[in-house]
Amino acid sequence: EVQLVESGGGMVQPGGSLRLSCVASGFTFGNYDMSWVRQSPGKWPEWVSAINIGGDSTYADSVKGRFTISRDNAKNTLYLQMNSLKPEDTAMYYCATQARGSITTVQAICVALYDYWGQGTQVTVSA
Repeated sequence: EVQLVESGGGMVQPGGSLRLSCVASGFTFGNYDMSWVRQSPGKWPEWVSAINIGGDSTYADSVKGRFTISRDNAKNTLYLQMNSLKPEDTAMYYCATQARGSITTVQAICVALYDYWGQGTQVTVSA
């Protein structure tokens, strides 16, 4: 059974930083491209970032230059380092992957294509 468990969320002031983690199990983590997706109340889920099995990463324009995605295949763990946080970054953050394993950038951006999701971790940016 595929399991994705996120942690590291919390409340932080604007300009602050957080590091999210996602521990994966039930599949061969190193063979799958991974993503972070976020959802704010009343809004459609928004793709944030993706990293492929080779370690290459892509980002939504809204977080480019502030967020860094990474992975540790030996620990089956995905990370998202978030710096210079803004109130508009407030959301539930999910790690997710697609059953196809390897995905294109277009497939990564399309949140409806994700087959497996974690339970999410809440990030709140507020003064």
